[in-house]
Amino acid sequence: MNKKPLAALVAVSLFAGAWAGIGVMTAVAQDSAEKPPEFTDAYMNDPANIAAGEEIWAEQCRHCHGYSAYPGKAPKLKPGRYKPNFVFDRVTDGFRKMPAWKEIYNREERMSVVAYIKSRQFSP
Repeated sequence: MNKKPLAALVAVSLFAGAWAGIGVMTAVAQDSAEKPPEFTDAYMNDPANIAAGEEIWAEQCRHCHGYSAYPGKAPKLKPGRYKPNFVFDRVTDGFRKMPAWKEIYNREERMSVVAYIKSRQFSP
């Protein structure tokens, strides 16, 4: 019996198995990626979420943005023009000189900042 075809078959099988494993790992990594949050009216109007966001704003955001987004070192915010997911993305990933906060604040905390910024308490 010639061992070369058998060795080639085993090599091809191992390569195919490894390639399939990479595909599975890639699919798992994509599935575990963070999905965009859902900003329902109930979430956005919940006083607890707004208060939590206000606390974070006072602790961190006010340093650059000022008390209610102006005057501060950072550009003036116009929350009436922004959609919640836009604000969430900016808070999460940063923008220009604004740092990303995803390593500092968890998802729920970042969502609460959005609820505060979009609330009447932030900009009546």
